[in-house]
Formats: sequence, structure tokens, C-alpha cells
Amino acid sequence: MSLKGKTAVVTGSNSGIGLGIAWELARAGADVVLNSFTDTDEDHALAQKIAGETGVTARYIKADMSKGDECRALIEQAGACDILVNNAGIQHVAPINEFPSDKWDAIIAINLNSAFHTTAAALPMMRKAGWGRVVNIASAHGLTASPYKSAYVAAKHGIVGMTKVVALETAQEPITANAICPGYVLTPLVEAQIPDTMKEYDMSREDVIKNIMLQRQPSKEFATVEQLGGTCVFLCSDAAAQITGTTISVDGGWTAL
Repeated sequence: MSLKGKTAVVTGSNSGIGLGIAWELARAGADVVLNSFTDTDEDHALAQKIAGETGVTARYIKADMSKGDECRALIEQAGACDILVNNAGIQHVAPINEFPSDKWDAIIAINLNSAFHTTAAALPMMRKAGWGRVVNIASAHGLTASPYKSAYVAAKHGIVGMTKVVALETAQEPITANAICPGYVLTPLVEAQIPDTMKEYDMSREDVIKNIMLQRQPSKEFATVEQLGGTCVFLCSDAAAQITGTTISVDGGWTAL
């Protein structure tokens, strides 16, 4: 299916998973709006590169996803939002009794609250257009848990729950809402962690990836941003018109354990 004529807003998309998803949506013909909290020449250059290589319209709009009013303003500034991909997220790791309150608040704000605000702003646009797709990037941690990730796990479980609510509220409309639950994905951020982890454990790159980083991922392979983008494009297709309110795991078997 071509997504020509559709506008996709992808939050947290100037790098990593969000950028990969934006690229795949653009390759499928959708106009795309990139977003992050920065506003640099490099940010706008990314949009120009996507537009130049795919022929779609691509823009970058700065918005701080920790602030509800800026989340809603992002959608309004986009002018249209047929496809909403809630991807923005941060992480902090600590035991609950040592977890800083400000880190908890920031993670819940960016990983969960932002999706509420953008969805609330986008649904009227989708209803007016007579078509819409909400794709929330959750995590394997939206379906299971790990120690020391209380805020992240709580936020991602919340995203999965909110996805179901949006799906039920739009069930008799041509709008769907689903969550993608990635395991470990090979992003520039993850790639940058590998050398330090090799030193810490005195292991080869291959052993660090297989035995440390992908310990819980049975395939022992990272998912790729292209795979997540492809999954997102599928959820926007006619073939997925009756797929709503569910999760799709892209986790190498993690949640099958």
C-alpha cells in the first residue's frame, strides 16, 4: 500500500528507532514530520535528506515531549496527522528505593504522558480526514519487567494499556491503535555502549552482544530500525485495517520465554 497523501508525525525521531521509522514511512510515500527537543541545523538537514531521497515532504518541528502543551502544539503545527507514531522515550536505571523522583517524573512524562497529549490532539484530525493510525512504540518491557527499571516498565505498561483504550474508543471508525514492542534494537546509542561493555567484562564484541546485551533475547540478534519501520508501515496498510488494540513484539522471542 502506498501511503501517498498521508502525513506521519513521529515523536523523538532525530535518531535511532524514530528516525528509522520515519525513513520507512517516507519510502512508503508518507509525508513525515520529525521531532525532538533540539533545534539544530542537523535536525532540519535530516528532514531535507529524507525529502530529497524519497520525494515526500519532510519537516522538523521542535517540541519538548515532557511538556503537554508542546506535545499538543506539535500536532497542531504539523497541520495534519494521519499517522501518529509515539516513539519519544528516555531511560534511567536504579533500585526503587534509590530511584530519583525527578527521573521518575521525567520518564513518565516523556514515555507515557506525551503519548496521551499527542493522541488527544491527533484524533480529531484523523476523524475529520476519515482515516488514522496510532502506532505506539512500547517495549518488551511493556509486557514483562526487569529489575531497576521501575519508571520505564511502568510507562511502557501504561502505553500498552492506553493503546487498548484508544482502539476501543475508535473501534467503529477507520482508525486503529496498536503498540510495537521491541526488544534490543541496534541503534547508534546501543552501538556506542558496546566498546565500554567489552572493556568492563573483558569480552569480545561477539560475546558481549550474545551473552550480556542480548542475554534475554533468544534469537541473539538485535532487531533493526528498518524492521521496526517495516512493522509500522504494515500497521498503516489496508491489510492491517482489522488489527487494533494489540501489541506486536519485535523482540527475537524475548516475550516467548
